[in-house]
Amino acid sequence: MTFQQAYYALLTLLRKEIGRCFRIWPQTVAAPVVTTTLYFFIFGKVIGSHIADQHGFSYIQYIVPGLILMSTLINAYVNTSSSFFGAKFARSIEELLVSPMPATLIVLGYAMGGVFRGVLVGCMVALVAVCVTHVHFVHPILMVYSMLVTAFVFSLVGIINGVFARKFDDVSWVPNFIISPLTYFAGVFYSVQMLPPFWQAASHLDPIYYLVSTFRFSMLGIKDTTTPYALVISTVLGISTFIVTTQLLKRSQRMRS
Repeated sequence: MTFQQAYYALLTLLRKEIGRCFRIWPQTVAAPVVTTTLYFFIFGKVIGSHIADQHGFSYIQYIVPGLILMSTLINAYVNTSSSFFGAKFARSIEELLVSPMPATLIVLGYAMGGVFRGVLVGCMVALVAVCVTHVHFVHPILMVYSMLVTAFVFSLVGIINGVFARKFDDVSWVPNFIISPLTYFAGVFYSVQMLPPFWQAASHLDPIYYLVSTFRFSMLGIKDTTTPYALVISTVLGISTFIVTTQLLKRSQRMRS
């Protein structure tokens, strides 16, 4: 493919994914924002009023970065996993696979659609957080980068799940049994330093911990771990996941079965 052909192919796939997001916006955008707003009210206002300050911030302010990032990654994953498996189930994905469009562009197109939805929901949750908690952003550029990397990684995870899924129930298996436990274990609602030494060490094996730590530092300036180290891990995670997803799409026989 020429550069111009590749550009229009990628743009067309991206427009399809963004159009799908807005076509069912009550489900893809409104519902996650309402759910996270309830988190702010229940955990922040009701329960948080009885919890001591964390690192100089009220409890509701402390959990804001984790809730924003949790909304971002879950929606990025759900968008690509459901869209990709839906195309696989309807066998429309075969049209892409037999086209001149390389696997790299197919992965990028779906992933960028997931990033769009994840970042859109994350920004709307952040807007609600600013209105409710009056939290401020210490390092906005780092915050944007961290959000983009997180959305990108979990968009790719959604594609991987879409490749292996056999039925629609398989799409919900990963968030229920992998993403949600890892997210809660990453210190969304608490500081990992509050855990016993063994569980602190275990948390450091959780990749989401570094994403949450980087994002919390970018918003509040709180360091749960060394920020450059967390940035390197986050970046390497994004690159390696993209490579794995692309190779998987090239070689997987499940796409035609």
